[in-house]
Amino acid sequence: MIRTRRLLATAAMCCMALFLGACGGGGDDGGGDGGPATTSGAAGDPVAGGHGRILMLAETSSLDPAKLGNAYAATAVLGNALYGTLMIDDEKGEVVYKMAQSFTTSDNGSTFELRLRPGLVFSDGSPFDAAAVKAGWERHKDPAVGSVYRGDAMAIASTEVVDATTLKVSMTAPMPNFADVVLGTGLNWIASPAALQGGPQAFEANPIGAGPFTLKKWTRQADIDLVKNARYWDAPRPYLDSLTIRSAVDARQRYNTLLTGGADIAIESDWVNLHKAADDGLPSILKPVNGGILMTLNMRRAPFDDIRARQAVAAAIDLESLNLAVYEGDGQPAETLFDDSSPFYSEEPLRRFDRELAQRLFDELAAEGKPVSFTFTSFPSSENRAIAENVQAQLSSFKNVKVEVKVVQLAEIAKLRVTHDFDTYVTSAFFRDPEPRLWSAFNGSSAVNVPGVNDPELNEALMTGRTSTVEAERRSAYETVQQRLGDVTPGIFLQRVALGAVSGEKVGGLAQYGLGSLLPEELWIQK
Repeated sequence: MIRTRRLLATAAMCCMALFLGACGGGGDDGGGDGGPATTSGAAGDPVAGGHGRILMLAETSSLDPAKLGNAYAATAVLGNALYGTLMIDDEKGEVVYKMAQSFTTSDNGSTFELRLRPGLVFSDGSPFDAAAVKAGWERHKDPAVGSVYRGDAMAIASTEVVDATTLKVSMTAPMPNFADVVLGTGLNWIASPAALQGGPQAFEANPIGAGPFTLKKWTRQADIDLVKNARYWDAPRPYLDSLTIRSAVDARQRYNTLLTGGADIAIESDWVNLHKAADDGLPSILKPVNGGILMTLNMRRAPFDDIRARQAVAAAIDLESLNLAVYEGDGQPAETLFDDSSPFYSEEPLRRFDRELAQRLFDELAAEGKPVSFTFTSFPSSENRAIAENVQAQLSSFKNVKVEVKVVQLAEIAKLRVTHDFDTYVTSAFFRDPEPRLWSAFNGSSAVNVPGVNDPELNEALMTGRTSTVEAERRSAYETVQQRLGDVTPGIFLQRVALGAVSGEKVGGLAQYGLGSLLPEELWIQK
């Protein structure tokens, strides 16, 4: 069991709410008052004014909402700052409406009706209406745009503008939980269609959204300076007058920058840093989830087109050793698909560490003239490199297997999802409710199925989990999903994900939604 005692001393275990079905239900209709649980060092009512400094985990090469990632490890706080949110989820997993007033279905997810708050405007004063949402969602589907959420948007068959505040949405197949897709992806961010039509260069210089902040200055590979949007719909938010956002890829440097006062908030994915924050008395926030990060095995080509190679590597990796090496023992090895608090939990592990089985399979493949040799592609973060190097070190103790580590920039990793020119790299499939993340990650017809798995039994179980509204049917379906993921081995789940953020003691309003997506409009600093 993970060592959370120190963390619980100061960090609220908030927002256990990833993709818990909500479509049209449980929403807060009262402006910005409903929302996720928060924990902070500052007490009392929010204070207006001041400047905030936020460290992200990744550099961005674009301010286009279709190219920003709405997750803790990507650029979520930047997207929220520039474009705002249609909806979020609270600590119970219920939908909380923001710029959307409702998102309802009367036919178990075959169609939806989106209603917007009246009077919404973009930062330039132009109307934020149903036509803008339609344009934004259809743009995600255009392959020429290169949206990171094209696979999610393709679930939409068509949209129809009913009036200025109403959009009718028809799905390609029933998706009762589609609200969770919206709030957990870039579909939650709508930019001005007119501004986008001006071309990429003009838009990057002056992105027009309806978020709490607008762009003042962007120094590439350095600071992104934002100022308060005077036209933001949810006054008195945002509380801060301005923000500076920049990336801090190295975990130790990121934490030291925060600790020494060089930043006010750090988005955090490193279990070691979260435990340090607890020990140092720094406020923090954390969202526990199921699934986790996984070593995705490319089943389209050798060596992992052979199930024996996949099973050999899975049996050869000791997750406890990896946890000690990468997270100083503070992480959560992902032995099962679901956490034991989930209604879908099964104590049957996804795989077992078995040196004898691993060596036998490596030897068997070598005897057939197919010794296992592969490249582990890593992006530059200290955590990702450490994972790749630890796997390389563990497998070096076996015969007839060779591993090389190749470090590439984050932008190159994104391209691999299209080119499939890789053997293995670390991706993720983490969630509270398994829909839609598991379907997207492992269904044979999914556009973002990174390993290339296409198993009929797995596909059927994932579809049942997606479309059924009967809890018992879903439990049975996800029991099959876990079994097939273990049998087919399209990837090796390594660790639960830390969806965290840490702040200085004078920061208030630390709040997340979705996939650890930080809400900048809630932040304030005690004077």
